[in-house]
Amino acid sequence: MRRFARLFAALDASTATHAKLAALKAYLAEAAAADAAWAVYFLAGGTPRRTVPTRVLREAALAASGLPEWLFEECYQAVGDLAETIAHVLPAPAAEDDLGLAGWVEERLLPLRGQPAATVRERLIDHWRVLDWPGRFLLTKLIGGGFRVGVSRLLVIRALAEHAGVDATVVAQRMMGYTDTDALPTAERFARLIAAGTDGPVAAGAPYPFFLAHALADPAALGAVADWQVEWKYDGIRAQLVRRAGQAWIWSRGEELVTERFPEIAAAGARLPDGTVLDGEIVACTDGRRPAPFALLQKRIGRKTLTRRILAEAPAAFIAYDLLETGGSDRRTLPQHARRALLEATLAHAAGPGLLLAPVLDAADWAGCAALRAEARARGVEGLMLKERAGRYGTGRTREAGTWWKWKVDPYSIDCVLIYAQAGHGRRAGLYTDYTFAVWSDDAPERRLVPFAKAYSGLTDDEFRAVDAVIRRTTVEKFGPVRSVTPSLVFELGFEGIQASPRHKSGVAVRFPRMLRLRPDKKVEDADTLARLRELLAAGAPAAA
Repeated sequence: MRRFARLFAALDASTATHAKLAALKAYLAEAAAADAAWAVYFLAGGTPRRTVPTRVLREAALAASGLPEWLFEECYQAVGDLAETIAHVLPAPAAEDDLGLAGWVEERLLPLRGQPAATVRERLIDHWRVLDWPGRFLLTKLIGGGFRVGVSRLLVIRALAEHAGVDATVVAQRMMGYTDTDALPTAERFARLIAAGTDGPVAAGAPYPFFLAHALADPAALGAVADWQVEWKYDGIRAQLVRRAGQAWIWSRGEELVTERFPEIAAAGARLPDGTVLDGEIVACTDGRRPAPFALLQKRIGRKTLTRRILAEAPAAFIAYDLLETGGSDRRTLPQHARRALLEATLAHAAGPGLLLAPVLDAADWAGCAALRAEARARGVEGLMLKERAGRYGTGRTREAGTWWKWKVDPYSIDCVLIYAQAGHGRRAGLYTDYTFAVWSDDAPERRLVPFAKAYSGLTDDEFRAVDAVIRRTTVEKFGPVRSVTPSLVFELGFEGIQASPRHKSGVAVRFPRMLRLRPDKKVEDADTLARLRELLAAGAPAAA
């Protein structure tokens, strides 16, 4: 546990890729296989379900530290991160413990789930007694569901590949499904990750690593449009449809097996020839061919039970836009145009309800592409995808094999007012960086500010520090970690989508909100209104894609 805590601290402290890679390789060289299995799981995105409620964490910390509740809360407000606060206020460790990460997770942390609160508090205090500050901080992050670290999955794969002397693309293939919560990491699974040699999928239903796109601002530097395959960028769930051994599997980009959530797509997959893997997008599709707004698909996400009503209201389809395997053979090294030809041939007889072929768009030049992009929002899509016709299918967001570009439409934007703020976490702990924004109501002259969105990204570090200073000067009230401020700052907020929502005071909900810029040129009274949001909502109805 101490070794992984040191690695976590080293990764969190550095922004340099070479330093993080060196720390990862040093850890892999020292750690036992069972410990390394869990470390890779966490660092590659595996997130254990919260085993201890926040309330119980606080109660245990109060009991262990002897602090009064008011003082603990003041410490939390100053620090801004619960795990860091707990690590600071606990007394010095009473002993040392040499148990490795695997032992800690399997023998001490996972068994906490479902135990009575009193038992959990007692065991937590015992665990904290044998850990130093980094260990306590890490432990609390793991059991509280707040584990985050600034390392990409690709960097973890690179570290494994260099540690084992295995090609990184092979490691990436083996990593697919590694963070699935249905199969916990073990020393045996870790050994398969770094085994010498090359192999195909490690299991019949395993997908391939996803190839990711880069954001594009201007296509002028891409050369002739004839060198690029132009498609719509759909607003859904990126997925792979795998047909092998007489079965169909559906994997999301987050490496979650979602077959049971989309039975109509799994049934459509049965029409594919055995040994076929398709890359594409899961969308809600009400008329069998036209993507519906993402909000409709959200009705399906996270539901344990799919009723007939939900299946009827939000039918789903898989829009295939690439082919990765046919006849059981990996086709990713073929150029984009050749894979497209195979895809069209494969779906010539398999396309139908639940399984659609993404169209290739016809544009004579980049001006024609721009005209298509201008239609995107009305068609219910996010913009255009530009795929290098000669490019291979790569791994992750790399450019060695070829390049995919996503040329998205400009976001919706609204001028709004900051009314609430909360401290951030990690390196932003102690700064107020998480904001709630409001627009003006319509009932003049008694206008009031109505909250409609929260955002925490988009500003530079210097801008966050400047806004933090204003928040501290203009605080009116405190509600736990949240501060209410005198309205004084106007922001331009961008977002990808908007939908009606009776659960929100404003009557609307926005998707992926982010701060585009501060608007010091605008007064609070000049911010937008609910009427403006409703105009954007009315303008967002999609046409056929």
